[in-house]
Amino acid sequence: MQQAEAQKTDILIIGCGIAGASAALEAAKSGLKVVVITKNDELKESNTFYAQGGIVSLGPDDRPELLKEDIIQTGDGINNPEAVEILSTEGNKMVDSILIDELDIPFMKNSPDSLDYAQEGGHSRRRILHIRDTTGRTIEEKFVAVLKGYSNVTLLPAHTAVDLLTVPHHSKNPTSFYREPRCIGCYVLDNKTKKVKTIFATYTVLATGGCGAVYLYTSNPKGAIGDGYAMAYHAGARIVNMEYIQFHPTSLFHRDADGFLISETVRGEGARLITKDGRTFMDKYSEQKDLAPRDEVTRAIYEEMTNTDSNYVYLDLASYAKIDIKKRFPHIYQTCLRYGIDITKESIPVVPAAHYCCGGVLVDGWGRSSLSGLYSVGEVSCTGLHGANRLASTSLLEGLVWGTRTAQHIAAHFNPVAKFAVRDIHQWYYPEKEEETDPALINQDWISIRSTMWNYAGIIRTTKRLERARADLNYLHHRIVKFYKEARMDANVVDLKHGIQVALLITYAALGNPIGRGSHYLKT
Repeated sequence: MQQAEAQKTDILIIGCGIAGASAALEAAKSGLKVVVITKNDELKESNTFYAQGGIVSLGPDDRPELLKEDIIQTGDGINNPEAVEILSTEGNKMVDSILIDELDIPFMKNSPDSLDYAQEGGHSRRRILHIRDTTGRTIEEKFVAVLKGYSNVTLLPAHTAVDLLTVPHHSKNPTSFYREPRCIGCYVLDNKTKKVKTIFATYTVLATGGCGAVYLYTSNPKGAIGDGYAMAYHAGARIVNMEYIQFHPTSLFHRDADGFLISETVRGEGARLITKDGRTFMDKYSEQKDLAPRDEVTRAIYEEMTNTDSNYVYLDLASYAKIDIKKRFPHIYQTCLRYGIDITKESIPVVPAAHYCCGGVLVDGWGRSSLSGLYSVGEVSCTGLHGANRLASTSLLEGLVWGTRTAQHIAAHFNPVAKFAVRDIHQWYYPEKEEETDPALINQDWISIRSTMWNYAGIIRTTKRLERARADLNYLHHRIVKFYKEARMDANVVDLKHGIQVALLITYAALGNPIGRGSHYLKT
């Protein structure tokens, strides 16, 4: 097959959620040439777009020290102190300067001069800024609209990152093996033409989001299969803390709902978790009751489901809320109503779902990975901020802070001198006889991956379950890699290859950590 033309840019950003968009905006303002790719047809399609609750700031009776304490307590004490300090001291300033002053995000107010701060689990203060229950969508749409106005930013939707370009791995020059490994861009599949482009970049920023979709039940969009983790691992970057997979306690239980999230803010506004017979139960599991950290609430729901032989529990907002439910949660209200549930009159059936990865590509306070030339921001990265379990609504803020800091660091240290010759880099290899892809086989492989992860490496883990997961996934990995090498290039095939690798990363990390804490709950 004919090779697609190569491109060159100062910064290649893979992903366009709040982390990638923040990096792109800051880099664009510094005058650097930026290319942003996303595998989705719509630029706005990302985990950020579906974030309902809000973004952490500092409330009127709040201070950074209190936020630090809440982050560390929720993270079970293994948080990176430097990351916690950065977020707690710089986050509020960036929310004010970037989101409010620059992007004019319309956060809800109590009065013309007073912002409305919501309460969420694990927080000791009301400090969550929100746009009712569509916070992420509003922020994402605003970022994309602003980025489209910059002439030095190229936005490429429907482009799937296949493999990070690295020297010496992709070099034809044998003397390159004497140099320090460096990321120099990415092989990128144009989903429409099915051709693989070579995009060379002085600096590459991973902003691909999380990996919830490798589980059977997830609050994440279907594309969140952890491609960034897989590519970084293949390129040789350090990956840490992948065992810490946070499950959100409350996703809508309905056969057609496809993992619709019921925001934690619903419990912040008074909703209570109850069993099918109407009994509240969180007081048995935590002094914070329904506002306990997510890992505690998730395990409590799991235990109640097991003890009562139920597939779900209920979240009762109608009986306990002292607010205008339709006005405060319009998106949740309308969505539940489409499935025949009026949340102003009846309880919501909910079940835990894979939600957030606290681990990822290890980075420092400026987003730098262990691989020269490669930065990582947002959920695909591991700053160490979250420790063993993420505090609610810190994810959007982490994306904003590290996305901005990463672009600032690149601009301040930009070195345009290429340390490789383009002619020395291998072009993409297409098999001589490309096999047609069979959707039935791809779908079945995904069912196997997701079922294995949910049953053996999910909310409650044991060594025997994890060993079974490792054996089954290794066998599947061998088959998928062979299929990938022979198949016609297709985004679904690329996702499958990345997904099985991520499932193995999680499983091996869980097996390698005998200490159960936070969102890695190991039952002996």
